[in-house]
Amino acid sequence: MSTSKTSLLPEKPVGALMSGLAILRYLAQVNDPVGVTKVAKDLKLNPSTCFNLLKTLVHEGLINFDETTKAYSIGIGLIELAKGALERNSYVQLVRPYLQEIADRFGVTATLWQRVQNERVVLLDLANSDSTIRVHMSIGQRLPMYVAAMGRCFIAVSELTREEVKRKFQAIRWESPPTFESYLKEIDKARHNGYATDVGHHVKGVTTVSSLVMNGRREPVVAISAVGFSAQLDSATVAELGRFIKSRSDQIIPV
Repeated sequence: MSTSKTSLLPEKPVGALMSGLAILRYLAQVNDPVGVTKVAKDLKLNPSTCFNLLKTLVHEGLINFDETTKAYSIGIGLIELAKGALERNSYVQLVRPYLQEIADRFGVTATLWQRVQNERVVLLDLANSDSTIRVHMSIGQRLPMYVAAMGRCFIAVSELTREEVKRKFQAIRWESPPTFESYLKEIDKARHNGYATDVGHHVKGVTTVSSLVMNGRREPVVAISAVGFSAQLDSATVAELGRFIKSRSDQIIPV
């Protein structure tokens, strides 16, 4: 007698495990180490239960505890756990040659991003050029999915209304914000060209160029972005870079 796949699942999620995972996701998103009281309050956990979960996660090396500040932060152990999955991720293996080609040809840092929960993206892989000065990024880091050029791409293929786009726009931390009307024009341009650019708006002095890899249902799977210093990328080069990334994104067959 065969057993259905769903019958192997628990009747309800294990509460302690769900709470522990919630803590890990929370610490991965906050910018600074936080104490147990704030973690418990933000996640609506019992303080005693939260404290015991935090101690367990520290013991397992998944989060760090600072004895001086009594604060918790995400640990290197979580990255080590994810490393194997990232290395085996088919998209990483598939896209890596394209990333290196982009980095070498244009002297930029080429990156591969995947959407995760809570409208965020995680950096799966990157390729650096041999330039002595380059933008530093770390595999595993997370960003809001609507930032920079990549955000324009995601909005361009979404069904968000104008008001919803405006709320996303206003929530972004810009160093040199464009006007909302110019932002909408850039999204329309991204929709037409298949790539988007951000020249010094999200981070002053930094240019990003992005394109999405789409599946057969025209849904975004991963994003390829190039990051470089604006002073080294004139408008003609940025346009060429955008077309090049788009052409490489089109060559990737979703798996």
